[in-house]
Amino acid sequence: MKFSESWLRTFVNPALSSAELSHLLTMAGLEVEELDPVAPAFDQVVVAQVLEVVKHPDADRLNVCQVDIGTGTPQQIVCGAPNVAPGLKVPCALPGAKLPGDFKIKVAKVRGIESSGMLCSAKELGIAEDASGLLVLPADAPVGISIRSYLDLDDQLYTLKLTPNRADCLSLTGIAREVAALTGTPATYPAIQAAPVSTGASRAVVLDASQACPRYCGRVISGVNAKAPTPDWMKRRLERSGLRSISALVDVTNYVLLELGQPLHAFDNAKLEGTVRARMARPGEQLKLLNEQTVTLAEDVLVIADDRQALAMAGIMGGEPSSVTLETTEIFLESAFFAPKAIAGRARRHNFSTDSSHRFERGVDFGNTLNALERATVLILEICGGQAGPVTEALAQLPEHQPVRLRTARVKKVLGVAFSADEIAALLGRLALPFSREGEDFIVTPPSYRFDIQIEEDLIEEVARLHGYDNIPAPAPVGRLAMLPQDEKQRPLFRVRQLLADRGFQEVINFAFVQEAWEQDFAANTNPIRLANPIASQLAVMRSSLIGGLVENLSTNLKRKQSRVRLFETGRCFLRDAGAGPVPGYRQPWRLAALAYGTAQPEGWGSDGRKVDYFDLKGDLEALLAPAEPRFARLRHPALHPGRAAEIQIDGRGVGCVGELHPEWVQKYELPAAPVVFELDLDILTRARIPVYAEVSRFQPVIRDLALVVDQQTALQSLLDGMRSVASSLVQDIRLFDVYQGKGVPDGKKSLAFRIVMQDTQRTLLDAEVDSILAGITAYLEQNFAAQLRA
Repeated sequence: MKFSESWLRTFVNPALSSAELSHLLTMAGLEVEELDPVAPAFDQVVVAQVLEVVKHPDADRLNVCQVDIGTGTPQQIVCGAPNVAPGLKVPCALPGAKLPGDFKIKVAKVRGIESSGMLCSAKELGIAEDASGLLVLPADAPVGISIRSYLDLDDQLYTLKLTPNRADCLSLTGIAREVAALTGTPATYPAIQAAPVSTGASRAVVLDASQACPRYCGRVISGVNAKAPTPDWMKRRLERSGLRSISALVDVTNYVLLELGQPLHAFDNAKLEGTVRARMARPGEQLKLLNEQTVTLAEDVLVIADDRQALAMAGIMGGEPSSVTLETTEIFLESAFFAPKAIAGRARRHNFSTDSSHRFERGVDFGNTLNALERATVLILEICGGQAGPVTEALAQLPEHQPVRLRTARVKKVLGVAFSADEIAALLGRLALPFSREGEDFIVTPPSYRFDIQIEEDLIEEVARLHGYDNIPAPAPVGRLAMLPQDEKQRPLFRVRQLLADRGFQEVINFAFVQEAWEQDFAANTNPIRLANPIASQLAVMRSSLIGGLVENLSTNLKRKQSRVRLFETGRCFLRDAGAGPVPGYRQPWRLAALAYGTAQPEGWGSDGRKVDYFDLKGDLEALLAPAEPRFARLRHPALHPGRAAEIQIDGRGVGCVGELHPEWVQKYELPAAPVVFELDLDILTRARIPVYAEVSRFQPVIRDLALVVDQQTALQSLLDGMRSVASSLVQDIRLFDVYQGKGVPDGKKSLAFRIVMQDTQRTLLDAEVDSILAGITAYLEQNFAAQLRA
């Protein structure tokens, strides 16, 4: 909502500066988005009258003018404007004036002729873009008066950013009502007088869609002069409110729209046929609008029509066939109330919006319909002449605003301020909200222009606004603090995040809404959970894996020349599950996923530039899961490389996967190389094992290395499991430290070297015991895995 301060002050004139008024409105919930001057700073520019114009002797396009500036002595000014003529009244910058752009005026000679000032265009004064000629002022403009005073150029333009619930402030009357309530300054509103009826011309009105249009008023005005000029005061107020002047008839409807908030429309009565109806559009019905767009109307669109055709999209825009022109002599003036639900969204279907639809969608004062019609009629008769016919009105069931109870105790509880009942009554009175009292309670009936008051909290907000948000104390919260117990078996999620950050990973947060292609590629999910109303067409399904988001993050980083990327994310995934749960039919597990790409170590003098691989991320996983010892089993996963992926197992249960991204997806998502990723259930990571005491041996351990040649396909994990199952309790650790294939090892075989650590807490081990343990392990491996000791 844009308006000029000077117009507002004709309604209510509080003793506040422009900046103070702006702050007051903003703090009352009517945010002032912009506060701009009407014109830039300039001085010493007055209204002048051109007395005489003579051609310049040495320049074809220049004129030598004698100009009256109100001092009694004509001034000689050289002017090149094409529209300069004797008798015109125009702005004149005097010597010493400073115009916008730091342009200084002084006495100078132009082609040998002295010029004492400059006649100005609107562009040179910074008040318009038109530079085609001098700014011509009305003939009654007083000579010698400052142009800033005459054109009210010290005015300020306010632009309000109104929330959708405050449709009552989409007019100067509504804003003035607010300012009066906030400041206690009396307000004076435009006097609404019934226009004199001097003709019996009328047109019948019928409501065929009474729920969408419960009130429709109209009247015929004959003998109007559509070519009559719009008064300068009206044109100025319209332009400063962001509306351009079109013609007197249209300007009056726009003026009343801004003044009272009631949209109006004028039809050329000669182009109408029969009864005017408010009905729903017929199947396939078309209408050419005033913006020259021809639209096909849906059946839920309310239209104004006569007996022959649709005339207008009700509450949105009129039709071109019935529009008024400069040749129009008789109009049918419409003022109606349209239900917000009948207008909302209809204009946006056709990619446009209008001032009328903006107001009707939010709610227009249905008690002001007839007043707006009378106000517009009086203005039309004053400006365009004519004779007004009687008002024709069709009325159905108007909205009923239900009374709302406001409890004094509730106000105190919500706002934290102890208002008395009398103080609340005074505040409601300033807002002109009708109420009755029941003890300490108030029964408030919202007026017809307040669609936003429906519950008690709405009234509490009104009390807070008028009292002033700045006046509500903000005491520091007081609470009893206590240390909460923390289960030793639970590891905080923050600690998990910190462990990953310590290992060089950065946390990301992605949408739970993902592309359907990601679900098919990374999770082989052909039946994802679809959103009924996605925020974007490409984010139409819920994720069942976090890997897709990390791959997208990697792609984004690579496009920004980041060659080493390590990311992780924790979040919910969404899967279909027939079992019972918080949401029947669905399961929403928390998961953690991480991705590593680029070099294993940051670039530096000690780094060899080796690329990150499966074993690097496996090491991160083992550190993250410690002290639990995960097992890794062969796995086929839709997102991972078939031969470079493993299932993560804890206590014999699969809890996630780790591996290199599948080559197909590396190519599809245009990655230079394959990243390594893992994903696992977060609840595994938040479990902690309680430490258990174990005696530390004071005796030296016995360490033996065992090198075995086994078949190439033999899995390391099966060897370790077997060795540990037959090993004595004296064996403290069995660890692989070398893998060899090549000379000395038969084809299809591999050499694995294990380091076995043996130790007792009570004594030093004997060589015979050590040899017996190694013999038992060797015999087991030879028997079950056909292993051979490497020579």
